[in-house]
Amino acid sequence: MPLMMSVSGVRGVVGETMTPTLAAELGCAFGTYLGGGKVVVGRDTRPSGSMVQQAVVSGLLAAGCEVVLLEVASTPATALKVRSHRSGGGVVVTASHNPLVFNGLKFLTSEGLAPPAQQAGRLFDIYHRKAFKLVDAERISSPVVEHSAATSHVEATLRILEPEQIAQRRFRVVLDSINGAGGAEGELLLQRLGCEAVHTNAEPSGRFTHPPEPLAENLTGLCDLVREHAAAAGFAQDPDADRLAIVDETGRYIGEEYTLALAARYMFAERPGPAAVNLSTSRMIDDLAAAAGEPCRVHRSPVGEANVVAVMKAHGCAFGGEGNGGVIDPRVVPVRDSLVAMGLTLQLMAGTGKSLSTLVDEIPRYVMIKRKFECSKDRVNRVLALLREKYAREKVNDSDGLRVDFADCWVHVRGSNTEPIIRIIAEAHTRDRAEELVAAVRGVLDAVA
Repeated sequence: MPLMMSVSGVRGVVGETMTPTLAAELGCAFGTYLGGGKVVVGRDTRPSGSMVQQAVVSGLLAAGCEVVLLEVASTPATALKVRSHRSGGGVVVTASHNPLVFNGLKFLTSEGLAPPAQQAGRLFDIYHRKAFKLVDAERISSPVVEHSAATSHVEATLRILEPEQIAQRRFRVVLDSINGAGGAEGELLLQRLGCEAVHTNAEPSGRFTHPPEPLAENLTGLCDLVREHAAAAGFAQDPDADRLAIVDETGRYIGEEYTLALAARYMFAERPGPAAVNLSTSRMIDDLAAAAGEPCRVHRSPVGEANVVAVMKAHGCAFGGEGNGGVIDPRVVPVRDSLVAMGLTLQLMAGTGKSLSTLVDEIPRYVMIKRKFECSKDRVNRVLALLREKYAREKVNDSDGLRVDFADCWVHVRGSNTEPIIRIIAEAHTRDRAEELVAAVRGVLDAVA
């Protein structure tokens, strides 16, 4: 598996492409890019995490950085600490939803954000040229260990909620933390909200008991536990706890797209205003904005958390996110955050008095299909050019590949930033219509040699 480098960070197979040498050199590169200063470093629970973390910390120290070491902490908790320490940046040692054999590094700006493409490019250029600026022995410090990341994250989340209103409902909630970094934070939040938490896969061991991406096929056990315990909801975090999938009280996996949709329904009512989502996110949020009326509207960004946040800033959005289960509320931290997603979902349930299944069924329903095919970058560009011609009379957004909106459906086509593949995502009211859109794009793809 080749090493993956993108605005989302660096990811590789431990012992093959993800090595201590690589992590140390990337630490040197990031410290050089920052020019020293304070850097917060957290990690998820993968067994290789300590090894990778120590290596990247060595590189940061060699470049003259002061390191605040969080040990195990979720990505949003790390981002929160970057901001509270007024650090120059941060690093999260995680491979997100990838299997155990992977590990990686997510870099964060002083705002706690993933760096935009230009900044990431400068960092990787320093790494590739080995243009490290290392300091002498007198300027190398020792890391300072901090243990308050989980508590700080929970407290920040509670401040955007009405804990007493939620506590009055005494919700029983099943939480699947995949033995990842968000377990302690998630359980503490549920306790502080007066919930009865049934916590599964709670050990911070990094030994994933099922494939870690929070998809339907990986969460059958959570669905069973929700039914067994007659719970009001089931929540599933990914290993670094920036994404959340939801199961309703019937044990039905409702899909990651509904995580953001439920948050949107609450936010459009309580804090009316614009929202930002990426081009691959469901049209459900547009329907919710239309139902809420002015000033609620939806702005679209290229795929990627940093791109969503940039659009949020440009349009003064109170919240945003991505349809992969990522909800962003800058009152807590401007990154995807599973604790915020849990809190807003429970707040919506408490405020409306409605069950999850009822709330979900009140949102217009779509069928989304995602496909990917091998395709060189040059071929991707030619496919996009032909599609732009084919759909010239439709509503088109070409800020990231090509999204074409029709009256009843849409399709988004884009090349991967890290692999020689093309992604096709289509959404419609029926599976047949969505498949028809995919087939139309596939026809163009097949016609391009």
